[in-house]
Amino acid sequence: MHTVVDDHSRVAYAEIRDDEKAATAIDVLRNAVGWFAARGVRIERVLSDNGSAYKSHAWRDACAELGITPKKTRPYRPQTNGKVERFHHTLTDGWAIARFYNSEQARRKALPAFLHHYNHHRPHTATGGLPPITRLTNVPGQHT
Repeated sequence: MHTVVDDHSRVAYAEIRDDEKAATAIDVLRNAVGWFAARGVRIERVLSDNGSAYKSHAWRDACAELGITPKKTRPYRPQTNGKVERFHHTLTDGWAIARFYNSEQARRKALPAFLHHYNHHRPHTATGGLPPITRLTNVPGQHT
C-alpha cells in the first residue's frame, strides 16, 4: 500500500501496489499529484520514510521534475510521519479487517469506497469533527 496524506486537510490518497520499488513509488507520486491537483491541492513537499525507494536518485529526480521538495522522517521514529501512521491504523481498522472479504481481489475492490467515505463522510478530530474534504476550499463544486 502506498499512501499520501495531505498535511493540512488530512485528505488521503492510496494505491495498492505489488512492490515498493522506486519506479512504483514514483508512479504513485505522479498519480497522487494529479489526483490532488484535481481537488485544488498543489503538492510542494513530500515527507517519506527512509525506504530505499525514497533514498534513490530516481525519487529525487522525479520530485525535482514535479517541483516537490523531498523530505525524510527521522530514522526509526515513525511518529515523525504521524499523520500517515495514524491513517494506516484507520485504514486497517476501517477497511482491511473491518469485514470479511471472500478474496484479496474483493478487499482491493473495496478500497476506493473506503477512501471516499474517509475523505468525504467520516468525521476527523483534526478537522473539528468534519470530513477531511471540507478543509479543501478549491474542490470544484464544493462551495456553490
